[in-house]
Amino acid sequence: MYNAVFFCILFFVVVSFVIGSWLSWLNYRDLGKPIPEALAGIYDAERYEKQQQYSRANYHLGKWQGLLSTLVTVVALSFGIFGWIDGQLRLLTENAVLLCLLFFGVIDLWNFFTDLPFDYHRVFSVEERFGFNKQTPKIFWLDHVKSLFLDLLMGGVILLLVTYIYLKTADWFWLLGWGVLTIFMLFMTTFYSNLIVPLFNKQTPLEAGQLRDAIEAFAQKVGFKLDNIYVIDGSKRSTKANAYFAGLGPKKRIVLYDTLIEKMTTEEIVAVLAHEIGHYKRKHTLRSLVSALLQNLLMFALLGLFLAWPALTEAMNGGSEPVFHLALYAFSLLYSPISILLGLWSKVLSRKHEYQADAFAAEHGLGEALVSALKKLSADSLTNLQPHPAYVFVHFSHPTLLQRMTAIRQHQG
Repeated sequence: MYNAVFFCILFFVVVSFVIGSWLSWLNYRDLGKPIPEALAGIYDAERYEKQQQYSRANYHLGKWQGLLSTLVTVVALSFGIFGWIDGQLRLLTENAVLLCLLFFGVIDLWNFFTDLPFDYHRVFSVEERFGFNKQTPKIFWLDHVKSLFLDLLMGGVILLLVTYIYLKTADWFWLLGWGVLTIFMLFMTTFYSNLIVPLFNKQTPLEAGQLRDAIEAFAQKVGFKLDNIYVIDGSKRSTKANAYFAGLGPKKRIVLYDTLIEKMTTEEIVAVLAHEIGHYKRKHTLRSLVSALLQNLLMFALLGLFLAWPALTEAMNGGSEPVFHLALYAFSLLYSPISILLGLWSKVLSRKHEYQADAFAAEHGLGEALVSALKKLSADSLTNLQPHPAYVFVHFSHPTLLQRMTAIRQHQG
C-alpha cells in the first residue's frame, strides 16, 4: 500500500492544497487597497466596504471547504479506505463493470455530502447576507437532487462504456475511450441549453420590442445568423446578472438573464451580446473545444499506458493485481499536476479570447457601452476590482475589469 505511487499521490494532494491556499491568501491579503482612479465611481465608500466583507466571507468559506476536502482525501488514502470500499462492494458483486459504477457512485455521493453543508451556508448565509440570494430552501434542495441525479446518470453512462471498452480491448482503450468522451462533449455542447437547462430554469423567447429589434439589427449588421434569443429566469435564484452564448450550428442561441435586462440599457445589452457574438465570429468556441479534446486525448493516452500498472491499485490498498476502478481513481489523483498545467494554458487562451471578443464589440462602436456594462456587472456582483496577479493568472478565465477597460479604450484609439 505505502509504495512510491502512494507517496506521490499524497504529495500532489497536499502540495495542490498548499499552493491553492497560498494563492487565495495572497488575494485575501490584498483586500482593502485604494481603488485606482480609472475605476473610481464603481463603488462608493459604503459599497466598497460591503464588497470587501463579501470577499472575506467567501475566502473563509472556501478555506474551510478546501481544508476539509483535503483532509478527507489524505485520511482516506492513509488508512486504505478506498481499498476497503472496494472490498465491501465485492460482497455485493464481482462484476467488474458494476463494481466500477458502484465505486464511483460511492465517491460521488461522498463528495456530494461533504460539499453540501458548505453549499447551503454559501447560499443561505453568505449570498443571503449580501442581498444576492433569491432561492428558497425548496429550490436549493431540488437543484441539488437534480444535479446529483444527472451526475450519477451521465457519469454512469460514460463510465459504463469506458469500463466495457477497457475490458474488451485494453490495447485500444485509450482511443475508443477518448472517442466516447468526445461524442458526449459534442452532444452536450450542442444540446445543453435545450436538454439540461430546462430542468433548472425556464427559458422563454425574447418578446418583440425595442431590445429584440436592436439585437437583430446588430446581428444582421455583422452577418451573424440569429434566430434564437431567450430570456432565462435567473432571478429565481440570484440578483446577479449574466448572458451567454450556447450551442453549435443551427442549435446556437443567445441567452439573457432577466436580471440583465432589468439593470441595463438596450445599448449596454447589445454591447454584451456583441462580445458574445465576437466569440463566435473569432471561432473561440471551436478553438476551445478542440483544445479540450486534445487535452482529453493526452489524458487517455497516459491512462492507457499506466492503467494496468499494479502499483496504482496497490497505492489504493487494493492488492497486487490491477483493479480498473481503483487504478482509474489513483490515476486521476496522479494526473493533477498535468491537469493544473493544462488548466493554466486554458486560462491564458480564454483571457486572450476575451480581449478579442471585447475588441470585436469596440470595432463596431460599442466599446464604451461595453465598458459601462462591465462596470455595472462588477458593481452589482460585488466583484473584487484588484485581485492579486498570481491569483488572476491561475484562476481567472477573464481579464480583470481594469485590464479589459484599458484594452477596449486602447483599441478605440
